[in-house]
Amino acid sequence: MRKISTKNIELAIEQLALTSSYDLPQDVEKKLTSSLRLEKSALGKTILQEILENAQIARSRKIPICQDTGFAIIFLEIGQNVAIVGDLQKAVVNGIKKGYKMLRKSIVKDPFDRENTNDNTPPSIHYEITKGDELKITFLPKGGGAENASFLQMLLPTASRQEVSNIILENVVKNVGKACPPVIIGIGIGGTFDTVAMLAKKGILRGVNHPSKDPKTAKMEKELLAKINKTNIGPMGLGGIATAIAVNIETAPCHIASLPIAVNFQCHAHRVKSITL
Repeated sequence: MRKISTKNIELAIEQLALTSSYDLPQDVEKKLTSSLRLEKSALGKTILQEILENAQIARSRKIPICQDTGFAIIFLEIGQNVAIVGDLQKAVVNGIKKGYKMLRKSIVKDPFDRENTNDNTPPSIHYEITKGDELKITFLPKGGGAENASFLQMLLPTASRQEVSNIILENVVKNVGKACPPVIIGIGIGGTFDTVAMLAKKGILRGVNHPSKDPKTAKMEKELLAKINKTNIGPMGLGGIATAIAVNIETAPCHIASLPIAVNFQCHAHRVKSITL
């Protein structure tokens, strides 16, 4: 067994919280740049130019790319030959507390009383056991605006692929303007009520240049992206071509009596970072 100290995990979480807040992934920046070249709306072009300029300023000055520094979502892929030395959950929480000292704290203790926790904890932690002797940590700070635009629906199992696409498109058109487009759209299809939402969120993690390995699903992704970008919702919902830069669908087996779908929006400030220990 390979031992990994929680001190190293805590430090890694702290660093990921900071760097993800100001360093937009290169694939997203390139996709936004190509969207700028294709955009026909004058206002859309201006907005995309400002989005790209904002990303460059954030990276060069190491300041948050957005004032909403997000709900801290952590994905831990733990190799089955790894032994964690110490309290793993405490290390993750402490890493968030340290990483958010100079970032906006957006988490409230109670959904109704709305008292701020003042350290952006607790985070949302997802554990997965994998092969090998490494620990991969992925940090996704999720802004409230894009998260609020997301939705989940339980369909009848008789719904066809086309009907599912139509329902997704209808709801995307209704909600995407609230999510600071151009967006990445993660879609979950299948599983259960609780797991379909995680499928959608994992779709966001796939990035903007990785279509599904399943040909039918990849075709559905391509068709949905084209239709969404023909809606003229555009950058920040003010008109134009660039409404979405990627549609990523994740599927899973489901019960014979159900067909769950979920859509999770991610705004143009797609902040995500990973590190492997």
